Amino acid sequence: MTEPLNTGSHDLPITPELAEFMRTGWADTRHTGIAPLPVAPWAAKRRAALAARFPGERLVIPSGTLKVRSNDCDYRFRPHSAYSYLTGAGEPDDVLVVEPSGEARLYLRPRSPRDEGEEFYRDRRYGEFWVGRRPDLAEAAELYQIECAHIRDLDLARPARVLRGVDPSVDARAPRGDGDAELESFLSEMRLVKDEWEVGELQHAVDATGRGFEDVVRALPQALAHPRGERYLEGVFGLRSRLEGNAVGYESIVASGAHACVLHWIRNDGGLDPANLLLLDAGVETDTLYTADVTRTLPLSGRFSPVQRQAYELVLAAQDAAIATLRPGARFRDFHLAAMRVICEGLHDWGVLKDSPDTLMETGLYRRYTLCSSGHMLGLDVHDCARSRAEVYLDGVLEEGHVLTVEPGLYFQPDDLTLPEELRGIGIRIEDDLVVTSDGATLMSSSLPRDPDAVESWMSALLP
Repeated sequence: MTEPLNTGSHDLPITPELAEFMRTGWADTRHTGIAPLPVAPWAAKRRAALAARFPGERLVIPSGTLKVRSNDCDYRFRPHSAYSYLTGAGEPDDVLVVEPSGEARLYLRPRSPRDEGEEFYRDRRYGEFWVGRRPDLAEAAELYQIECAHIRDLDLARPARVLRGVDPSVDARAPRGDGDAELESFLSEMRLVKDEWEVGELQHAVDATGRGFEDVVRALPQALAHPRGERYLEGVFGLRSRLEGNAVGYESIVASGAHACVLHWIRNDGGLDPANLLLLDAGVETDTLYTADVTRTLPLSGRFSPVQRQAYELVLAAQDAAIATLRPGARFRDFHLAAMRVICEGLHDWGVLKDSPDTLMETGLYRRYTLCSSGHMLGLDVHDCARSRAEVYLDGVLEEGHVLTVEPGLYFQPDDLTLPEELRGIGIRIEDDLVVTSDGATLMSSSLPRDPDAVESWMSALLP
């Protein structure tokens, strides 16, 4: 059955004469000699590992569907991370199938021919004239180095494990099995250890992010003069993300003053006060969809005040303690606990909390000022591998090739009467991306300074 064209109600009718005219007179634009995507050999190894985990079973992994932003306008499409990991492809409504034999096939919507049908010029969602060219089946096979077939030939009636919640039409057509949840968790867990190609992509994302942070500092004079200075800086970083990658990897947090105490502040609609700090949490997502995740807390005046420096140095000491724990065999939770121990000692020394650090670690009272965890896995998703079982992620141990963030923080709410007045409204986070190596961890985001003196010198060199 042919799907109806996604045409708008305001489209003018197509006369038989125009339809006939549109089918003829086009040059042959088929591509030959296409170079495979650099990720193609890596994706093939990943598919082989997936097939080996579920031998003799059929596995179905959809790319996802277009999502409506408003009325007839869709969001820019991003494929599901598991699908991207296994194929390197990125078109909507496609489906990867690994057969019981271990052979894989990619079912996709190929480019519509110009000499038949009206999709290429009438369909607002898929037509080439509206959204650009898709590869045909032969081109896709060369590009992705996988056998390709038309999506209309996909048979979903046979028993299979299905990655659900990605494509409603696949969910509706494929019989539900007991093993679907196990497939989902394994697809997440197999991304925990990054291969050499992935680490390179993540380093590219981190390096581009560093340049984006430099852009933000250079733009501070203009942003300080704008009533929506936070949004000005969001736009500056977004420009770098689009120029060097696909987009931002997540909604940027550009939080000045007390906004930094809101853990996921993404309204970014406030002004900037030189007396305050700026918490910038942002990451470039590469064209291959790997994202960085870096945070710096910067004095908008270019110099930390004494109380700002005091709080900043405690967070930095917590981060240093956390980073020192990273090595193969260490428990994943160790770095967070090391950071929180330093935070407890600091809050006790300041007199903010009276109990001993040991008691504070036991009771968790310190969490009033630092509510969230101190890091997470990083990769295709900013919070990568989130569907993994706790025993192999949160309660697991670190391995060479794990890439993660370390990001302790202090968030002193502006209305918190348990704090000295000079601390209220200060929010500080320092976040870096690290890859676990054979004997420790490498700081991927080392191009951005962390020490407060180095931060001030770096800002001074960039500001006019």
